[in-house]
Amino acid sequence: MSEGEMTDTEHIAQAGHLSVVATDADGIRVLSLAGEIDHHTGDTLRQALEASGTAHSRVVVDMRQVTFMDSSGINILITAHHSLNEAGGWLRLAAVGPSVMRTLQIIGLDALIDCRETLQQALGH
Repeated sequence: MSEGEMTDTEHIAQAGHLSVVATDADGIRVLSLAGEIDHHTGDTLRQALEASGTAHSRVVVDMRQVTFMDSSGINILITAHHSLNEAGGWLRLAAVGPSVMRTLQIIGLDALIDCRETLQQALGH
C-alpha cells in the first residue's frame, strides 16, 4: 500500500510512552501505536479504539512499534474486539513484535483476535 492510499491522518494522542496515530485506508481505521501499553497509557489506547469503533466497524491496530504490553492492553483489546464484533465489524492486529506476541500467545489472545504479520495483510479482506 502506498502512502497515497492513506487518508485523514490524525495524531490522536500521546501519553507517557505511547503514541497513537489514526489513518483511514479503504474504509478501515488504522491505529498505529508506538511505545508501551500499560496501566499508565491504557486510557490513550482505549479512547482511540472507542473513537475508531464509533466511526468505523473495521479497525486494524498496527503494533510494529509496540515494545511492551501488560494485562491493561490485553483487556482493552478484548473489549474492543467484542464491541466491534457486536457491531458487525472486526479488530485485527498487525505486525506484532516477538515479545508482545509471546504475551498474546501465552494468554490465547492470538486465537481470539486475528493477528496478521504485516499491515498490508491486515488490510486485506
